[in-house]
Amino acid sequence: EVQLQASGGGLVQAGGSLTLSCVVSGFSFDDYVIGWLRQAPGKEREELSCISPKSGSTYYPGSVKGRFTISVDTAKNTVYLQIHSLKPEDTAVYYCAADLPPCISLGTTFENWGQGTQVTVSS
Repeated sequence: EVQLQASGGGLVQAGGSLTLSCVVSGFSFDDYVIGWLRQAPGKEREELSCISPKSGSTYYPGSVKGRFTISVDTAKNTVYLQIHSLKPEDTAVYYCAADLPPCISLGTTFENWGQGTQVTVSS
């Protein structure tokens, strides 16, 4: 069974940084790509980034403006998302998700989802 456990969210001040973690289990890390997405209240789900643990290649949609960095620690089966220069509009539930590659074809349509972690940014 594919399982993804996101953590690291919380209340942070605008301008700060945060690192979210996603521990994955139940499937071969090499066969899937892992993405980070978010959903703010009243808004559509948004893709932030995606990574292939096998190759290390990363993907960022054109709409993401350079404040997000995805990385992977294959020894820990963990994917990270660093968020820099946080803004109040970054307030959302952040999800990690897994699916078969390639990243560029997935958008927000990942097959397997974690439970999400809340990030709240105060002004």
